[in-house]
Amino acid sequence: MMEGIQTYQDENVIVDYQKSDDAGVYRLSDEIALIESVDFITPIVDDPYIYGQIAASNALSDIFAMGGVAKTAMNVLMWDQAHISKEMIKEILRGGAERVSEAKVSLLGGHSVGDLEQKYGLSVSGVASPNKIWKNCTAKEGDALVLTKALGTGILATALKNNQLSFSKELEGIESMIALNQNASLCAKEFEIHACTDVTGFGLIGHLLEMTSGDKSVELVMENIPLFECVPSLINQGFIPNGSKQNQSYLLPSVELSTTSPYSIALFDAQTSGGLLLALPKAEAPKLVESLKGVGYTRSAIIGEFVSRREKEIYIF
Repeated sequence: MMEGIQTYQDENVIVDYQKSDDAGVYRLSDEIALIESVDFITPIVDDPYIYGQIAASNALSDIFAMGGVAKTAMNVLMWDQAHISKEMIKEILRGGAERVSEAKVSLLGGHSVGDLEQKYGLSVSGVASPNKIWKNCTAKEGDALVLTKALGTGILATALKNNQLSFSKELEGIESMIALNQNASLCAKEFEIHACTDVTGFGLIGHLLEMTSGDKSVELVMENIPLFECVPSLINQGFIPNGSKQNQSYLLPSVELSTTSPYSIALFDAQTSGGLLLALPKAEAPKLVESLKGVGYTRSAIIGEFVSRREKEIYIF
């Protein structure tokens, strides 16, 4: 959307929108860089408190995906006053504040407008060393690829909206969306991370395509990719969101599917508050997965590796 639009150029800008990275980064000094992001979503569940929690975790994730420490946040609220009561809005904000507090981030205020569709999220600011920013396009040939959360939130949300699942905070996918990516990011900082992004609206394949950056390919092993327990059954029942179908249609020209799995659509599933996707030396990957599981990311897995550029960007076996 920004193509052809002139913007001010500053030599202290380290990361901007041109590489589709998770956040913008600006060098304040040789020691400190400012990381900025904004993200908001429509309700993915009916419970306003849980929705607020998920939206906040989803927004905070962009800072963690850059290897940063989130410091401050501002509420971003579009209020559908025709359908959403003031009491429900307060619950949304309470859920968001709970996640922000859990991350030890200062909530400074926010902005709201009336809208025809409910939306909520955060603008978030964080910091990191300018030399330790994780970008999404700097993986190296031979790197292993680690995913920290299971896939299938879009499929799960579609089933919930069609009353094919009973809503519960303890439902695996709900717990996963509420969970911050903060501890995964902190854990990964103990390793030689070459590239990172989080898995959100473009699905695993869409965000992985950004990581190939046009000069590498990726081999994925389908059976190693974690899916929420209910997802295969829901796929069999046809609960595939339109966004995931659109992702698949758009991305398939970049993919060679050798797998016979009937569940490969999950790799294109549009995620909300998905996991981190980390590229690091192959020898370090098993230890990273072990460490991630030790801090609660029990579905973490090595799902593939970066290889030299081939005809397609992504190969799924």
